[in-house]
Amino acid sequence: MKKKIIKKIKIKNINGGKATPAPPIGPILGSVGVNIMEFCKQYNFKTKEKEGEICPVLITVYEDKSFSFLIKKPPVSIQLLNAIKKDKGSKESNRHKIGKINFNEIKKIAEEKMEDLNCFSIESAISMISGTARSMGIEVIE
Repeated sequence: MKKKIIKKIKIKNINGGKATPAPPIGPILGSVGVNIMEFCKQYNFKTKEKEGEICPVLITVYEDKSFSFLIKKPPVSIQLLNAIKKDKGSKESNRHKIGKINFNEIKKIAEEKMEDLNCFSIESAISMISGTARSMGIEVIE
C-alpha cells in the first residue's frame, strides 16, 4: 500500500555530514511536521563521507509525517571550482579568466552529474557544463 505524498521539498545548501535543526532545515521541515532531528541524523549518516561538500537533497513528506529523501550530486559550479582549485568565479567572465579546464575533466563532471541534468545525451551534458564554465570565467581547452 502506497503512502500519500503531501509535499516535496528541495534544500540546496546543506553541507554533507553537517545538517543541524537551525535554519534553513528546521523551519522548512517544522512547517510540515517532520521530525527534524531524525532527518538530520539520517542525512548526516548518509553524507558523512562527503563532509564539507554541498549535497542538495530532495525530501518527500508523506501524510503520516514520515519522510524519505534523495541526495543529489553537488552543483556543477562547485565541481568546476573544485577542479580548478578556486574559491569563486570571475566577476567579468568575458574579460578576466580565472583558470583553465580540459575537455576530459568536463566529460568526467558530465558523467557524474548526468542523472541530475535535464538532458538525454552525454554530448548535451558536456555542452551545458562547458557553458557554465565559460560563464564563470573558466577557459575550456580541447
